[in-house]
Amino acid sequence: MRRVRVGVVVAVSCAVMAAVPAVAAAHAPSGAIFTTLPDGSEVNFNHFDLKTDVYLDGGPGPGAPQGAAGLDDGTYVFQVTNPSGKVLLSTDAARCRQFTVANGIITSIAPSDPSCDHVTGLDVDHPPALTVQLFPFNDTPNNGGVYKVWVTFLEDYVCSLDVVDCGTATGPDGHKHGFVPSHSKTDNFKVGEEPVVEIDTRFHKHDHADSPLLDNLGVTWTDTLGASNKKWSYYAPWLNVFHEAHVEAVETGTHRISINNQSGCKVAHVVYNGVETDGPRTVSVDIKNINKDRTVFIDVYCD
Repeated sequence: MRRVRVGVVVAVSCAVMAAVPAVAAAHAPSGAIFTTLPDGSEVNFNHFDLKTDVYLDGGPGPGAPQGAAGLDDGTYVFQVTNPSGKVLLSTDAARCRQFTVANGIITSIAPSDPSCDHVTGLDVDHPPALTVQLFPFNDTPNNGGVYKVWVTFLEDYVCSLDVVDCGTATGPDGHKHGFVPSHSKTDNFKVGEEPVVEIDTRFHKHDHADSPLLDNLGVTWTDTLGASNKKWSYYAPWLNVFHEAHVEAVETGTHRISINNQSGCKVAHVVYNGVETDGPRTVSVDIKNINKDRTVFIDVYCD
């Protein structure tokens, strides 16, 4: 693992800095991002002991079927915020928080400034893929201990790379510290001993409750800000994952889980909160309390 080199950065207004390249991508990347330990292994409920333990991984994601798309090739910027995106927690300039994806995996932290680039680890599951340490970032002000990591294409980052924080903007082109939610992928995590609230989607092989559960099937999670990520059903009992596509450490507000027809599952109906609806659909899940452990289940029945 390479050691981080920390430089001195100064937060100044975007208005007085050089502009970054014009927007070209203007869409959320494909694939998924997820938080891991330095070697790419998972932890229970995205729940980390220390801030320095949290690394960013990119690719198809845990439970993805063989051949699933990883992140689009290109250069990305990342940040850490509180769940609402109002408070930027990353403490270094955006130029220090870049990485490059090739063939669907993170291969480099170039073109980050070498004076302040981030520590990397090696993903043991997909060598030569790298993981990228998210630290340095401040403690979250969220009462539930929730953090949110964001990733966007460099082309879609709307502020100067030379600043730490350029603030937020509302309206059609609204952004959170330079990240437009609809053009970003996000994932949530917790640090320390806090309750965990998660949303789990289960896929049933047939149209009855006692049918076998299916792995390697995907949902799209859209968070409370409109950013999205891909999650896949899989089995990892040592992580308390039992054939579910799980969204962990969710924040209060309305989350959307989009369920579509896919290889291995033509959606017959979906059951959430005791209500059954036909066909593919998007389920809105309203989370009001994150101060106690809780799992919200969505059940999908496949023809």
